Amino acid sequence: MSYDHLNQDLIKTGSYINGEYLAPSGDVFDITNPANGEVICQLHNATAEDAKTAVAAAATAMPEWRAKSVRHRAKVMRRWFDLCTQHRADLAAILTAEQGKPLAEAAGEIAYGSSYLEWYGEEAKRVYGDTVPGASGNSRIVLIKQPVGVVAAITPWNFPNAMLARKVAAAVAAGCSFVVKAAGATPLSALALAELGAQAGVPPGIFNVLASNRSQEVGEVLTTDPRVAKFTFTGSTEVGKKLLAQCAATVKKTSMELGGNAPFIVFDDADIDEAVNGAIATKYRNAGQTCICTNRILAQRSIYHQFSERLAVAAAKLSMGEGTQPGVDIGPLINVEARDKVSDLVKTAVKEGAKITLGGTFSELGDNFYPPTVLIDVTPDMAISRTEIFGPVATIMPFDTEEDAIQLANDTDVGLSAYFYSRDIGRIWRVAEALEVGMVGINDPSISNEMAPFGGVKESGMGREGSKYGLDDYLEIKYLLMGGLSK
Repeated sequence: MSYDHLNQDLIKTGSYINGEYLAPSGDVFDITNPANGEVICQLHNATAEDAKTAVAAAATAMPEWRAKSVRHRAKVMRRWFDLCTQHRADLAAILTAEQGKPLAEAAGEIAYGSSYLEWYGEEAKRVYGDTVPGASGNSRIVLIKQPVGVVAAITPWNFPNAMLARKVAAAVAAGCSFVVKAAGATPLSALALAELGAQAGVPPGIFNVLASNRSQEVGEVLTTDPRVAKFTFTGSTEVGKKLLAQCAATVKKTSMELGGNAPFIVFDDADIDEAVNGAIATKYRNAGQTCICTNRILAQRSIYHQFSERLAVAAAKLSMGEGTQPGVDIGPLINVEARDKVSDLVKTAVKEGAKITLGGTFSELGDNFYPPTVLIDVTPDMAISRTEIFGPVATIMPFDTEEDAIQLANDTDVGLSAYFYSRDIGRIWRVAEALEVGMVGINDPSISNEMAPFGGVKESGMGREGSKYGLDDYLEIKYLLMGGLSK
Protein backbone atom coordinates (compact mmCIF):
# COMPACT_ATOMS: atom_id res chain seq x y z
CA MET A 1 0.00 0.00 0.00
CA SER A 2 1.27 3.48 -0.87
CA TYR A 3 1.05 6.27 1.69
CA ASP A 4 1.28 9.02 -0.91
CA HIS A 5 -2.24 10.06 0.08
CA LEU A 6 -0.85 11.44 3.33
CA ASN A 7 0.11 15.12 3.26
CA GLN A 8 3.83 14.80 2.59
CA ASP A 9 4.46 18.35 3.84
CA LEU A 10 3.41 17.11 7.29
CA ILE A 11 5.25 13.77 7.18
CA LYS A 12 8.60 14.37 8.86
CA THR A 13 11.19 11.62 9.17
CA GLY A 14 13.34 12.75 12.07
CA SER A 15 13.31 14.57 15.38
CA TYR A 16 12.55 18.30 15.38
CA ILE A 17 15.21 20.11 17.39
CA ASN A 18 15.75 23.88 17.47
CA GLY A 19 13.73 24.37 14.30
CA GLU A 20 15.46 21.65 12.25
CA TYR A 21 14.53 18.07 11.36
CA LEU A 22 17.10 15.29 11.68
CA ALA A 23 17.55 13.35 8.47
CA PRO A 24 16.80 9.58 8.50
CA SER A 25 20.37 8.33 8.20
CA GLY A 26 22.41 5.83 10.17
CA ASP A 27 20.26 4.24 12.85
CA VAL A 28 16.60 4.35 11.78
CA PHE A 29 13.39 2.69 12.91
CA ASP A 30 10.18 1.78 11.12
CA ILE A 31 6.76 3.28 11.63
CA THR A 32 4.19 0.64 10.75
CA ASN A 33 0.45 0.62 10.24
CA PRO A 34 -0.99 -1.62 13.00
CA ALA A 35 -3.92 -2.59 10.78
CA ASN A 36 -1.79 -4.31 8.13
CA GLY A 37 1.82 -4.26 9.35
CA GLU A 38 3.04 -2.21 6.40
CA VAL A 39 5.90 0.26 6.84
CA ILE A 40 4.72 3.86 6.47
CA CYS A 41 8.21 5.38 6.62
CA GLN A 42 11.54 5.22 8.43
CA LEU A 43 12.65 7.78 11.00
CA HIS A 44 16.00 8.83 12.39
CA ASN A 45 16.33 7.19 15.80
CA ALA A 46 17.12 9.92 18.32
CA THR A 47 19.79 9.24 20.95
CA ALA A 48 20.54 10.52 24.43
CA GLU A 49 22.87 13.08 22.84
CA ASP A 50 20.01 14.31 20.67
CA ALA A 51 17.90 14.65 23.81
CA LYS A 52 20.61 16.75 25.47
CA THR A 53 20.80 18.94 22.37
CA ALA A 54 17.03 19.45 22.49
CA VAL A 55 17.12 20.41 26.17
CA ALA A 56 19.97 22.85 25.51
CA ALA A 57 18.00 24.42 22.65
CA ALA A 58 14.93 24.75 24.86
CA ALA A 59 16.95 26.37 27.65
CA THR A 60 18.51 28.86 25.24
CA ALA A 61 15.25 29.77 23.51
CA MET A 62 13.04 30.17 26.56
CA PRO A 63 14.12 33.62 27.90
CA GLU A 64 13.12 35.40 24.70
CA TRP A 65 9.79 33.54 24.49
CA ARG A 66 9.07 34.18 28.15
CA ALA A 67 9.67 37.91 27.56
CA LYS A 68 7.04 38.07 24.82
CA SER A 69 3.76 39.63 25.80
CA VAL A 70 0.89 37.35 26.68
CA ARG A 71 -1.03 38.84 23.78
CA HIS A 72 1.77 37.86 21.38
CA ARG A 73 1.79 34.27 22.64
CA ALA A 74 -2.00 34.14 22.41
CA LYS A 75 -1.90 35.20 18.75
CA VAL A 76 0.62 32.48 17.96
CA MET A 77 -1.54 29.90 19.74
CA ARG A 78 -4.58 31.06 17.79
CA ARG A 79 -2.77 30.69 14.47
CA TRP A 80 -1.62 27.23 15.56
CA PHE A 81 -5.20 26.26 16.38
CA ASP A 82 -6.42 27.61 13.03
CA LEU A 83 -3.77 25.63 11.12
CA CYS A 84 -4.66 22.42 12.97
CA THR A 85 -8.32 23.02 12.18
CA GLN A 86 -7.49 23.70 8.53
CA HIS A 87 -5.43 20.48 8.33
CA ARG A 88 -7.76 18.38 10.46
CA ALA A 89 -8.29 15.79 7.70
CA ASP A 90 -4.54 15.55 7.04
CA LEU A 91 -3.71 15.13 10.72
CA ALA A 92 -6.46 12.52 11.12
CA ALA A 93 -5.15 10.51 8.16
CA ILE A 94 -1.63 10.50 9.63
CA LEU A 95 -2.99 9.48 13.03
CA THR A 96 -5.04 6.62 11.60
CA ALA A 97 -2.10 5.37 9.53
CA GLU A 98 0.25 5.09 12.51
CA GLN A 99 -2.19 4.33 15.35
CA GLY A 100 -5.05 2.45 13.67
CA LYS A 101 -8.18 4.12 15.05
CA PRO A 102 -11.04 4.85 12.61
CA LEU A 103 -10.77 8.07 10.64
CA ALA A 104 -13.85 9.63 12.21
CA GLU A 105 -12.47 8.93 15.67
CA ALA A 106 -9.06 10.28 14.62
CA ALA A 107 -10.70 13.47 13.37
CA GLY A 108 -12.41 13.76 16.74
CA GLU A 109 -9.06 13.46 18.49
CA ILE A 110 -7.59 16.21 16.32
CA ALA A 111 -10.46 18.52 17.20
CA TYR A 112 -10.07 17.65 20.88
CA GLY A 113 -6.31 18.23 20.84
CA SER A 114 -6.66 21.49 18.91
CA SER A 115 -9.15 22.80 21.47
CA TYR A 116 -6.32 23.02 24.01
CA LEU A 117 -4.32 25.30 21.72
CA GLU A 118 -7.26 27.66 21.53
CA TRP A 119 -8.14 27.38 25.22
CA TYR A 120 -4.67 27.98 26.65
CA GLY A 121 -3.91 30.79 24.22
CA GLU A 122 -6.85 32.60 25.78
CA GLU A 123 -6.36 31.35 29.34
CA ALA A 124 -2.76 32.64 29.46
CA LYS A 125 -4.21 36.17 29.39
CA ARG A 126 -5.77 35.44 32.76
CA VAL A 127 -2.70 34.42 34.75
CA TYR A 128 -3.47 36.71 37.65
CA GLY A 129 -1.45 37.35 40.81
CA ASP A 130 -2.51 38.69 44.19
CA THR A 131 -1.86 41.48 46.61
CA VAL A 132 -1.75 40.51 50.25
CA PRO A 133 -1.87 42.83 53.28
CA GLY A 134 1.64 43.45 54.62
CA ALA A 135 2.68 42.29 58.04
CA SER A 136 3.35 45.92 58.93
CA GLY A 137 2.19 49.32 57.69
CA ASN A 138 5.64 49.76 56.17
CA SER A 139 5.34 46.89 53.65
CA ARG A 140 3.18 45.37 50.97
CA ILE A 141 3.07 41.80 49.63
CA VAL A 142 2.62 41.04 45.94
CA LEU A 143 2.34 37.54 44.46
CA ILE A 144 3.16 37.00 40.78
CA LYS A 145 3.15 33.90 38.57
CA GLN A 146 6.02 33.10 36.22
CA PRO A 147 6.73 30.24 33.78
CA VAL A 148 8.33 27.27 35.50
CA GLY A 149 11.11 26.87 32.90
CA VAL A 150 12.05 24.13 30.47
CA VAL A 151 9.37 21.41 30.39
CA ALA A 152 10.07 17.83 29.33
CA ALA A 153 7.39 15.29 28.51
CA ILE A 154 6.81 11.71 27.46
CA THR A 155 3.51 11.05 25.69
CA PRO A 156 1.68 7.80 24.80
CA TRP A 157 0.71 6.10 21.55
CA ASN A 158 -3.04 5.80 22.16
CA PHE A 159 -3.77 9.52 21.66
CA PRO A 160 -0.60 10.79 19.97
CA ASN A 161 -2.05 14.19 19.10
CA ALA A 162 -4.35 15.05 22.00
CA MET A 163 -2.16 13.86 24.87
CA LEU A 164 0.67 16.00 23.53
CA ALA A 165 -1.44 19.01 22.58
CA ARG A 166 -2.89 19.47 26.04
CA LYS A 167 0.60 19.50 27.58
CA VAL A 168 2.46 21.63 25.04
CA ALA A 169 -0.41 24.11 24.74
CA ALA A 170 -0.33 24.90 28.45
CA ALA A 171 3.48 25.05 28.59
CA VAL A 172 3.99 27.26 25.54
CA ALA A 173 1.11 29.58 26.44
CA ALA A 174 2.58 30.03 29.92
CA GLY A 175 5.93 31.08 28.44
CA CYS A 176 7.84 27.82 28.86
CA SER A 177 9.86 25.88 26.30
CA PHE A 178 9.09 22.22 25.69
CA VAL A 179 10.83 18.95 24.80
CA VAL A 180 8.77 15.81 24.21
CA LYS A 181 9.78 12.23 23.64
CA ALA A 182 6.90 11.03 21.48
CA ALA A 183 5.83 7.38 21.64
CA GLY A 184 8.02 5.26 19.39
CA ALA A 185 5.01 3.70 17.67
CA THR A 186 3.30 7.01 16.80
CA PRO A 187 5.74 9.94 16.40
CA LEU A 188 4.37 11.21 13.09
CA SER A 189 1.44 12.98 14.76
CA ALA A 190 3.78 14.81 17.14
CA LEU A 191 6.08 15.89 14.31
CA ALA A 192 3.12 17.14 12.26
CA LEU A 193 1.89 19.15 15.24
CA ALA A 194 5.36 20.68 15.60
CA GLU A 195 5.43 21.58 11.90
CA LEU A 196 2.14 23.43 12.15
CA GLY A 197 3.38 25.14 15.31
CA ALA A 198 6.43 26.40 13.43
CA GLN A 199 4.19 27.69 10.63
CA ALA A 200 2.09 29.48 13.25
CA GLY A 201 5.14 31.29 14.64
CA VAL A 202 6.37 29.10 17.51
CA PRO A 203 10.09 30.01 17.54
CA PRO A 204 12.89 27.44 17.08
CA GLY A 205 13.78 25.75 20.36
CA ILE A 206 10.42 26.37 22.01
CA PHE A 207 8.81 23.10 20.85
CA ASN A 208 11.18 20.16 20.28
CA VAL A 209 10.10 16.61 19.37
CA LEU A 210 12.31 13.56 19.90
CA ALA A 211 11.38 10.61 17.68
CA SER A 212 13.00 7.48 19.04
CA ASN A 213 12.43 3.92 20.17
CA ARG A 214 15.18 4.33 22.78
CA SER A 215 12.67 5.06 25.51
CA GLN A 216 14.85 4.38 28.54
CA GLU A 217 17.91 6.17 27.20
CA VAL A 218 16.10 9.31 26.10
CA GLY A 219 13.75 9.30 29.09
CA GLU A 220 16.67 9.28 31.50
CA VAL A 221 17.99 12.51 30.01
CA LEU A 222 14.62 14.23 30.29
CA THR A 223 14.10 13.17 33.92
CA THR A 224 17.62 13.90 35.20
CA ASP A 225 18.91 16.93 33.28
CA PRO A 226 19.03 19.84 35.78
CA ARG A 227 18.03 22.31 33.07
CA VAL A 228 14.58 20.69 32.95
CA ALA A 229 12.39 22.33 35.59
CA LYS A 230 9.25 20.28 35.08
CA PHE A 231 8.53 16.79 33.79
CA THR A 232 5.11 15.57 32.70
CA PHE A 233 4.10 12.06 31.67
CA THR A 234 1.02 10.22 30.43
CA GLY A 235 1.23 6.45 30.53
CA SER A 236 1.14 3.44 32.82
CA THR A 237 1.40 3.67 36.59
CA GLU A 238 4.32 1.25 36.57
CA VAL A 239 6.41 3.41 34.23
CA GLY A 240 5.25 6.61 35.93
CA LYS A 241 6.66 5.47 39.27
CA LYS A 242 10.06 4.83 37.70
CA LEU A 243 10.11 8.22 36.04
CA LEU A 244 9.10 9.93 39.29
CA ALA A 245 12.03 8.26 41.03
CA GLN A 246 14.38 9.53 38.33
CA CYS A 247 13.02 13.08 38.73
CA ALA A 248 13.62 13.04 42.48
CA ALA A 249 17.39 13.65 42.25
CA THR A 250 16.82 17.12 40.79
CA VAL A 251 13.50 17.72 42.61
CA LYS A 252 11.61 18.54 39.42
CA LYS A 253 8.06 19.75 39.42
CA THR A 254 6.06 16.82 38.04
CA SER A 255 2.59 16.00 36.80
CA MET A 256 1.54 12.44 36.07
CA GLU A 257 -1.53 11.12 34.27
CA LEU A 258 -1.30 7.40 34.88
CA GLY A 259 -3.37 4.23 34.66
CA GLY A 260 -7.01 3.69 35.48
CA ASN A 261 -9.47 0.94 36.33
CA ALA A 262 -12.73 2.79 35.77
CA PRO A 263 -15.94 1.38 37.24
CA PHE A 264 -19.21 1.85 35.34
CA ILE A 265 -22.14 1.47 37.75
CA VAL A 266 -25.71 0.88 36.59
CA PHE A 267 -28.30 1.28 39.34
CA ASP A 268 -31.76 -0.26 39.11
CA ASP A 269 -33.40 3.16 38.65
CA ALA A 270 -31.24 4.01 35.61
CA ASP A 271 -32.39 4.42 32.03
CA ILE A 272 -30.98 1.11 30.82
CA ASP A 273 -30.86 2.05 27.14
CA GLU A 274 -28.90 5.19 27.97
CA ALA A 275 -26.60 3.17 30.24
CA VAL A 276 -25.93 0.67 27.44
CA ASN A 277 -25.09 3.51 25.04
CA GLY A 278 -22.78 5.04 27.62
CA ALA A 279 -21.05 1.73 28.28
CA ILE A 280 -20.48 1.18 24.56
CA ALA A 281 -19.01 4.67 24.23
CA THR A 282 -16.71 4.39 27.25
CA LYS A 283 -15.64 0.77 26.72
CA TYR A 284 -15.03 0.40 22.99
CA ARG A 285 -13.64 3.79 22.01
CA ASN A 286 -10.19 3.39 20.44
CA ALA A 287 -10.64 -0.38 20.75
CA GLY A 288 -10.63 0.00 24.53
CA GLN A 289 -7.16 1.56 24.52
CA THR A 290 -7.80 4.60 26.70
CA CYS A 291 -6.93 5.34 30.31
CA ILE A 292 -10.51 6.41 31.09
CA CYS A 293 -12.12 3.39 29.44
CA THR A 294 -14.73 1.53 31.39
CA ASN A 295 -12.83 -1.39 32.91
CA ARG A 296 -15.40 -2.92 35.30
CA ILE A 297 -19.15 -2.76 34.73
CA LEU A 298 -21.21 -3.13 37.91
CA ALA A 299 -24.93 -3.73 37.37
CA GLN A 300 -27.47 -3.94 40.19
CA ARG A 301 -28.69 -7.50 40.53
CA SER A 302 -32.34 -6.81 39.63
CA ILE A 303 -31.31 -5.49 36.19
CA TYR A 304 -28.08 -7.45 35.78
CA HIS A 305 -29.26 -9.94 33.16
CA GLN A 306 -31.33 -7.40 31.25
CA PHE A 307 -28.42 -4.97 31.03
CA SER A 308 -25.90 -7.72 30.14
CA GLU A 309 -28.04 -8.98 27.29
CA ARG A 310 -28.64 -5.51 25.85
CA LEU A 311 -24.95 -4.66 26.05
CA ALA A 312 -23.95 -7.81 24.17
CA VAL A 313 -26.52 -7.04 21.46
CA ALA A 314 -25.22 -3.47 21.10
CA ALA A 315 -21.56 -4.53 21.08
CA ALA A 316 -22.28 -7.13 18.38
CA LYS A 317 -23.34 -4.31 16.05
CA LEU A 318 -19.91 -2.65 16.18
CA SER A 319 -17.96 -2.95 12.95
CA MET A 320 -14.26 -3.85 13.13
CA GLY A 321 -11.70 -3.21 10.40
CA GLU A 322 -9.01 -0.91 9.07
CA GLY A 323 -9.57 2.65 10.16
CA THR A 324 -9.71 3.96 6.61
CA GLN A 325 -12.72 1.83 5.71
CA PRO A 326 -16.14 3.52 5.89
CA GLY A 327 -18.40 2.57 8.76
CA VAL A 328 -15.66 1.04 10.92
CA ASP A 329 -16.17 1.51 14.67
CA ILE A 330 -13.15 -0.39 16.01
CA GLY A 331 -9.65 -0.60 14.59
CA PRO A 332 -6.72 -2.81 15.58
CA LEU A 333 -4.84 -2.92 18.84
CA ILE A 334 -1.45 -1.23 18.67
CA ASN A 335 0.56 -4.47 18.28
CA VAL A 336 0.38 -8.22 18.68
CA GLU A 337 1.71 -8.05 22.25
CA ALA A 338 -1.29 -5.92 23.21
CA ARG A 339 -3.64 -8.41 21.52
CA ASP A 340 -2.04 -11.33 23.34
CA LYS A 341 -2.33 -9.56 26.70
CA VAL A 342 -6.06 -9.02 26.17
CA SER A 343 -6.53 -12.59 24.98
CA ASP A 344 -4.70 -14.00 28.00
CA LEU A 345 -6.84 -11.94 30.40
CA VAL A 346 -10.02 -13.28 28.79
CA LYS A 347 -8.79 -16.90 28.84
CA THR A 348 -7.79 -16.60 32.50
CA ALA A 349 -11.15 -15.07 33.42
CA VAL A 350 -12.98 -17.97 31.76
CA LYS A 351 -10.86 -20.45 33.71
CA GLU A 352 -11.81 -18.55 36.86
CA GLY A 353 -15.55 -18.86 36.10
CA ALA A 354 -16.50 -15.97 33.79
CA LYS A 355 -18.70 -16.65 30.76
CA ILE A 356 -18.24 -15.22 27.26
CA THR A 357 -21.46 -13.94 25.68
CA LEU A 358 -19.76 -12.20 22.75
CA GLY A 359 -16.37 -12.42 21.05
CA GLY A 360 -13.43 -13.87 22.92
CA THR A 361 -11.55 -15.25 19.90
CA PHE A 362 -8.88 -13.99 17.54
CA SER A 363 -10.01 -12.16 14.42
CA GLU A 364 -9.31 -13.14 10.82
CA LEU A 365 -8.76 -9.46 9.93
CA GLY A 366 -5.12 -9.52 11.07
CA ASP A 367 -2.70 -10.18 13.91
CA ASN A 368 -3.53 -7.03 15.87
CA PHE A 369 -7.32 -7.27 15.80
CA TYR A 370 -9.39 -8.49 18.75
CA PRO A 371 -13.20 -8.45 18.46
CA PRO A 372 -15.64 -6.68 20.80
CA THR A 373 -16.05 -9.05 23.72
CA VAL A 374 -18.47 -9.27 26.65
CA LEU A 375 -17.87 -11.33 29.80
CA ILE A 376 -20.50 -11.96 32.49
CA ASP A 377 -20.30 -13.53 35.95
CA VAL A 378 -17.02 -11.72 36.55
CA THR A 379 -15.90 -11.41 40.17
CA PRO A 380 -13.77 -8.72 41.87
CA ASP A 381 -10.89 -11.08 42.60
CA MET A 382 -10.31 -12.09 38.97
CA ALA A 383 -7.15 -10.83 37.28
CA ILE A 384 -9.23 -9.08 34.63
CA SER A 385 -10.90 -7.02 37.37
CA ARG A 386 -7.57 -5.98 38.90
CA THR A 387 -5.84 -5.08 35.62
CA GLU A 388 -6.25 -2.23 33.17
CA ILE A 389 -7.49 -4.28 30.21
CA PHE A 390 -6.63 -1.80 27.40
CA GLY A 391 -8.70 -3.73 24.91
CA PRO A 392 -12.31 -4.12 23.66
CA VAL A 393 -13.47 -6.39 26.49
CA ALA A 394 -16.43 -5.51 28.72
CA THR A 395 -16.64 -7.32 32.05
CA ILE A 396 -19.90 -7.31 34.01
CA MET A 397 -20.47 -8.21 37.66
CA PRO A 398 -23.58 -7.88 39.83
CA PHE A 399 -24.00 -5.93 43.06
CA ASP A 400 -26.83 -5.66 45.57
CA THR A 401 -26.78 -2.31 47.39
CA GLU A 402 -25.49 1.19 46.84
CA GLU A 403 -22.88 0.56 49.54
CA ASP A 404 -21.74 -2.59 47.74
CA ALA A 405 -21.31 -0.67 44.48
CA ILE A 406 -19.19 2.02 46.14
CA GLN A 407 -17.04 -0.56 47.91
CA LEU A 408 -16.45 -2.51 44.69
CA ALA A 409 -15.75 0.65 42.70
CA ASN A 410 -13.17 1.91 45.19
CA ASP A 411 -11.43 -1.45 45.62
CA THR A 412 -8.41 -0.51 43.50
CA ASP A 413 -5.09 1.31 43.88
CA VAL A 414 -5.92 3.74 41.10
CA GLY A 415 -8.61 6.39 40.76
CA LEU A 416 -8.75 8.18 37.44
CA SER A 417 -12.38 8.10 36.31
CA ALA A 418 -15.73 6.51 37.09
CA TYR A 419 -19.18 6.48 35.53
CA PHE A 420 -22.62 5.73 36.91
CA TYR A 421 -26.23 5.87 35.82
CA SER A 422 -29.07 6.75 38.19
CA ARG A 423 -32.13 9.01 38.31
CA ASP A 424 -32.21 9.36 42.11
CA ILE A 425 -30.87 12.85 42.93
CA GLY A 426 -29.90 11.88 46.47
CA ARG A 427 -28.04 8.81 45.23
CA ILE A 428 -26.28 10.89 42.59
CA TRP A 429 -24.77 13.18 45.21
CA ARG A 430 -23.92 10.36 47.62
CA VAL A 431 -22.21 8.16 45.06
CA ALA A 432 -20.42 11.00 43.25
CA GLU A 433 -18.87 12.19 46.50
CA ALA A 434 -18.00 8.67 47.69
CA LEU A 435 -16.17 7.50 44.55
CA GLU A 436 -12.39 7.76 44.96
CA VAL A 437 -11.57 9.14 41.52
CA GLY A 438 -10.64 12.45 39.93
CA MET A 439 -13.48 12.50 37.36
CA VAL A 440 -17.05 11.20 37.43
CA GLY A 441 -19.44 10.90 34.50
CA ILE A 442 -23.04 10.84 35.75
CA ASN A 443 -25.55 9.73 33.12
CA ASP A 444 -23.06 10.98 30.53
CA PRO A 445 -19.85 9.33 29.28
CA SER A 446 -18.31 12.46 27.73
CA ILE A 447 -16.02 13.65 30.50
CA SER A 448 -13.11 14.93 28.37
CA ASN A 449 -13.03 18.55 27.26
CA GLU A 450 -10.54 21.41 27.44
CA MET A 451 -12.55 23.39 30.00
CA ALA A 452 -12.57 20.64 32.65
CA PRO A 453 -9.63 19.46 34.82
CA PHE A 454 -8.42 16.04 33.67
CA GLY A 455 -6.58 13.89 36.22
CA GLY A 456 -6.87 11.32 38.97
CA VAL A 457 -6.17 10.40 42.57
CA LYS A 458 -4.37 7.54 44.31
CA GLU A 459 -1.91 5.86 41.92
CA SER A 460 -3.54 7.43 38.88
CA GLY A 461 -1.20 10.37 39.22
CA MET A 462 -0.97 14.00 40.27
CA GLY A 463 -1.78 17.34 38.73
CA ARG A 464 -4.52 18.34 36.31
CA GLU A 465 -4.58 18.99 32.57
CA GLY A 466 -7.09 21.30 30.94
CA SER A 467 -9.24 23.98 32.61
CA LYS A 468 -7.93 27.02 34.40
CA TYR A 469 -6.20 24.70 36.87
CA GLY A 470 -4.08 23.03 34.20
CA LEU A 471 -2.02 26.16 33.62
CA ASP A 472 -0.87 26.19 37.26
CA ASP A 473 1.32 23.14 36.65
CA TYR A 474 3.46 25.25 34.29
CA LEU A 475 3.76 28.28 36.57
CA GLU A 476 5.56 29.12 39.79
CA ILE A 477 4.30 31.58 42.40
CA LYS A 478 6.80 34.24 43.41
CA TYR A 479 6.29 36.27 46.57
CA LEU A 480 7.51 39.90 46.54
CA LEU A 481 7.82 41.80 49.82
CA MET A 482 8.02 45.56 49.30
CA GLY A 483 9.29 47.31 52.39
CA GLY A 484 10.42 50.80 53.32
CA LEU A 485 7.18 52.41 52.23
CA SER A 486 6.83 54.83 55.15
CA LYS A 487 8.10 58.38 54.78
